[in-house]
Amino acid sequence: MTEYLLSVHGPAERGEYGDYGTKEAMEEAFAATDAFNDRLKAEGYWVFAGGLTEGMAATVVDGRGDAPVITDGPYLESKELIGGFWVIDAPDLDVALRLAADASKACRGTVEVRAFDGVA
Repeated sequence: MTEYLLSVHGPAERGEYGDYGTKEAMEEAFAATDAFNDRLKAEGYWVFAGGLTEGMAATVVDGRGDAPVITDGPYLESKELIGGFWVIDAPDLDVALRLAADASKACRGTVEVRAFDGVA
């Protein structure tokens, strides 16, 4: 089995109900995502998942110099940022891609799939 990161991308700036438009649409997406999470757990793919605060709440730390440089805001200027993620354990990329398609439908966002490289 291989662990994959399924990262959900969405707009950098969110409205009152995220990027869902209405409270009802947001609640539907949350319910669908909860059901998807339950399915991942039941089928043995679940490792970990989480949603993130908006990108403007990020802080970037660069400790490569003599003293760390701390900057408010996201690392990159972008119209889209990662809004949440799953870490799953799947037998192969095809299964991970199928699960990512289901995740995208549930959360109403674009999902990027990347395998962990095995170095810990």
